[in-house]
Amino acid sequence: MSFDLELKGRRALVTGGTKGVGAAVVATLAYAGAIVLTTARTVPDGGAEGVDYVTADLTTAEGSDAVAKAVRERLGGIDIIVNVLGGSGSPAGGFAALGDAEWMQELNQNLLSAVRIDRALLPLMIEQGSGVVIHVTSIQHKLPLPESTTAYAAAKAALSTYSKSLSKEVAPKGVRVVRVSPGWIETDAAIELAQRLATEAGTDLDGGKRIIMDSLGGIPLGRPAKPQEVADLIAFLVSPRAAAITGAEYVIDGGTVPTA
Repeated sequence: MSFDLELKGRRALVTGGTKGVGAAVVATLAYAGAIVLTTARTVPDGGAEGVDYVTADLTTAEGSDAVAKAVRERLGGIDIIVNVLGGSGSPAGGFAALGDAEWMQELNQNLLSAVRIDRALLPLMIEQGSGVVIHVTSIQHKLPLPESTTAYAAAKAALSTYSKSLSKEVAPKGVRVVRVSPGWIETDAAIELAQRLATEAGTDLDGGKRIIMDSLGGIPLGRPAKPQEVADLIAFLVSPRAAAITGAEYVIDGGTVPTA
């Protein structure tokens, strides 16, 4: 018996698809035969083979409009949306360091970018009676780090709640909405952070990773997840193999969150 994900010819949009988890999702879906369009503020030279790119800043309404237009013109419709875009650029210093500008930046990047894309493209899925939306949230909506990620964690919590509500609304119309909640992922940026912490602490890269894991309360698995591991989970969830799954949140964190 084959475990073909049956993604050949499916039209997919992946936001934030040039680095980290997003790049892994793009490559995995393209390898599985999907027709992939992805977004970034700056499109890399060359890019992944067989993947279409659109330059846009999804923290703005204008950027979201440009991506939705590209989906209609280049793909002629949509079967899969994977909202990977996210991140935190807020300064350390707890709540007092977060002004309105910092809060709006985190909300635009981690919540409203997904809301706008969904609002523009979900009608196409509803019209055809099928589609899958993945929202990449974060375990930080359960385990926020008050020194540095309060606004990010709050935005991801809002994304999770929005996603659950959306799933209940559109499931009867043939559209599945699923959340994927990663813990610490070993992206290039994460390795750079671990190396910087290691240098500051006078230790090696493994020691720098340990500092990060300790700040999260430990990872029972003993290591962060790889971007490809997150991408493999997402590829399964968007496939017809997961046709009965909607409204759920899949945590991929090596056991970091200590409760069910």
